[in-house]
Amino acid sequence: MNNKINSLLDRIDHKMLNLLEIDGRMPVTELAAQVGLSKSPCQVRLKRLQKDGYIRGFRAVLDDSKLEREHVAFTEVKLQNTTEKALAAFNAAVMKIPEIEQCHMIAGSFDYLLKVRSKDITAYRLVLGEKVSNLPHIAHTSSFVSMQAVKEVGRQAAG
Repeated sequence: MNNKINSLLDRIDHKMLNLLEIDGRMPVTELAAQVGLSKSPCQVRLKRLQKDGYIRGFRAVLDDSKLEREHVAFTEVKLQNTTEKALAAFNAAVMKIPEIEQCHMIAGSFDYLLKVRSKDITAYRLVLGEKVSNLPHIAHTSSFVSMQAVKEVGRQAAG
């Protein structure tokens, strides 16, 4: 965040955001108590934080092992070319693959880093071979398998 936008938030706003990042389902009465406000002013601030885009939404944190998608691999992707047209085509195609949980354009020796979540290594191999490798403008990929998630913001790391 730039300093101009950040200066629009006061200490209470920051505290509310920190608490909600930990527990997005926290009741407004509890949130208000923890930041030292009554319920009504807390609700007004909460609605403003949502309207202004500081809070983009709320979601459930799912247990990936119970959903049989605990295998995580990071895939480096190098493109054949990086014209705006090629990047746009790649970006659009990535959005259609549900196993790709995150996609980051990288400044470095490769172009993109994908976080791919699947049931197991066999399922990952199929995603890599049938989906990722067929993305537009791919030159080559390299895969790195996660052995343990030590910290994942917005997710419960397996104990």
